[in-house]
Amino acid sequence: MTDRGSSAEQRLRATGTAYVRATVVRAQPPTSALPGDSAVVLADGTIDGFVGGQCASGSVRVAALTALRDREPMLLRILPDSSSPFPDVPGAHLVVNPCLSGGAIEVFLEPQLPAPAVRVVGGSPIARAVRQIAPLVGLELADEDGGRAATAVVIATHGGDEAATIRAAVVDGAGYVGLVASQRRGAAVLAETGLTETELTRVHSPAGLAIGARSAPEIALAIVGEIVRELRTGGLDVPAGGPAPVRQAVDPVCGMTVVVGPDTPRLSVGDEEFFFCGPGCRDRYAAKVGA
Repeated sequence: MTDRGSSAEQRLRATGTAYVRATVVRAQPPTSALPGDSAVVLADGTIDGFVGGQCASGSVRVAALTALRDREPMLLRILPDSSSPFPDVPGAHLVVNPCLSGGAIEVFLEPQLPAPAVRVVGGSPIARAVRQIAPLVGLELADEDGGRAATAVVIATHGGDEAATIRAAVVDGAGYVGLVASQRRGAAVLAETGLTETELTRVHSPAGLAIGARSAPEIALAIVGEIVRELRTGGLDVPAGGPAPVRQAVDPVCGMTVVVGPDTPRLSVGDEEFFFCGPGCRDRYAAKVGA
C-alpha cells in the first residue's frame, strides 16, 4: 500500500467506515501485479491502490464485497482459462477469469470493520467511569459532536432535557440508548420522548445489567456489560458508514460478475443496458449484436 493508501485507511478508520484491505500474496507471470501490491476496496467497489489490471481488479472487487458481507477474510485465487499448474491452497476461493491475458495471482482479502462506538453524554462519575471501561472491551468512544455514527449512546446527565437527548440518539440510529436513572424517573422521562413502541425497544432504562451495582464504577461496568451483551447476542449492529453497496451484473460475454459503478464498461441495446468486465468484452458484444 502506498503512503496515500495508508492515509486513506486512517481516514476510513476515523469515520468508522468498513472496507477491505486487499494484498497480493502470490503472482505468477505474466501479470502486472507483484507480491506486496495492495489496495483498499470500499462497499461500492471503489478501489484505491493496485492489485492488477482491469480484469483482475474486477474479480477482486466482487470477492471483496463478499468478504465484507460475510465479515470474514478470504484468500482469492484468480486464474486464467488455461493456467499452468499453480500451488493448490485448501479453502481458497477460486475464480477463473477468462479475460486474463495470462498468469495467475492470489490476493488476501481482509475486512476492516469499525469497532462499536459509544457516545457518553454527561460529566457525572458514572459517565467518566463508562468512558474508562468501554475501551477495555474494544469499544471506541465517539465524540459528542457526532463525528461518526454511534452504535450505543449512554446518557448519564442526571437531569436536563434527557427526553430530547434520547430522541436525538434514536433518530441518529443508535441501536442501544441507555439512560442512567431510577426506574420511576426513567419511566417518566421515556413518557416525554414521544417515541413509538418500536423505537422504545432500543432504550434501556435503567441502563445496565442487574448485578446489584452501587458505586459509579460498578454501574458503569453493568452498562458496558449490557452493551456487550446486545452486541454479542442481542442483534445490535455496528453502522458501517461509507457508501452504500451497489448492484452487480453478469458480463454476457465472459460470464464474469462485475460491480456496477461509474467506470464499469457498459452498452445500451434497445431498452436494455449490459455491463462488462472490460472494453474487450463490450466491443465483442457490440460487434455481435450490431450495436
